[in-house]
Amino acid sequence: MSATVTFKCPNCGAGLVFDAEKQSFSCEFCLSSFTEEELLGSDSERAAEAEARENEEFSAELNEYHCNSCGAEIIADRSTVADFCYYCHNPIVLADRVSGIQKPTKIIPFRFNKEEAKEIFLRYAKKKLFLPKDYFSPEQSDKITGVYYPFWVVDADTHANLTATGKRIRTWRAGNYRYTETSSFAVSRDGEIHFEDLSASAISTEDKAMLEGILPYQLNEHIDFSMPYLQGFIAKKRDIESDRLSAELRGKMAGYASTILSGTVRGYSAVVDKRTELTVKGSRWDYTLMPVWMLTYQRGGRTYTYAMNGSTGKIYGELPVSKPKLAILGSIAAAVIGALSFLIGWGVFL
Repeated sequence: MSATVTFKCPNCGAGLVFDAEKQSFSCEFCLSSFTEEELLGSDSERAAEAEARENEEFSAELNEYHCNSCGAEIIADRSTVADFCYYCHNPIVLADRVSGIQKPTKIIPFRFNKEEAKEIFLRYAKKKLFLPKDYFSPEQSDKITGVYYPFWVVDADTHANLTATGKRIRTWRAGNYRYTETSSFAVSRDGEIHFEDLSASAISTEDKAMLEGILPYQLNEHIDFSMPYLQGFIAKKRDIESDRLSAELRGKMAGYASTILSGTVRGYSAVVDKRTELTVKGSRWDYTLMPVWMLTYQRGGRTYTYAMNGSTGKIYGELPVSKPKLAILGSIAAAVIGALSFLIGWGVFL
């Protein structure tokens, strides 16, 4: 099996992309640029080859499963047998051994086991009115599945500079006239800012609402990845590489930096024309697996998703509605309204 060697930026560790116009390798995160000779002359090639070998060894310990019904693809360690799709509950088949997948750097282990997750789900579901009875049946709740979702987590050292215009406005009256004086000042702030544990999902947006619903994770709980943490669980395959997230995370950091530096600007009536420039001096990208307990329910051609953060217990739920229960409620409400109308008509409340 041949390994695919990818280059990482020697300055910040993000993935490099080839710039055809410049005929060089560029980093979209810290904006550095390198020729092939510069990369090959550094330790990057040897580090990339070592990482590729490590990824091959990791892949050899995994199996890939594919659902022919909904197209879901998952991976699991070779001791974990997946027999139904966690998403649509249809049977899934073993596709093959996984190849070309990167070994995670960090992982947040599950803090709740399956029985605890089921109990929390049942307590949650039984408090909700108008749910179909089979939504929280033993057969349904037993399908709750522990799934690791992939994220990119970034630490970065940056230098940020804020320029703006500060305005001081003074007003006064003299006789019948009101005067306004506006003074403008050039404002500049800069500083070294360290960002820690900025995260972005490493899969496409199909589960974005669910993931946003159970965030945040306590990222100080992440530990170095080890294969035993996968035993008994499945994991989603990532389909977004770090280089695709460079602009998004730079934008997040620039926004945070603007807020931080703006907080130091005081003594003005207004601050306008703010502009922030950010330079990434160094960064670390960790491919991290984060735990989710998931349960789906099919009804009327729609999939309803219940999810619980496997570390904090935060819940996200899309709930189905039982039409017969709603009909009963509607009948009761109509009867009550009818009775009140009858009594009012006879003047009982007069």
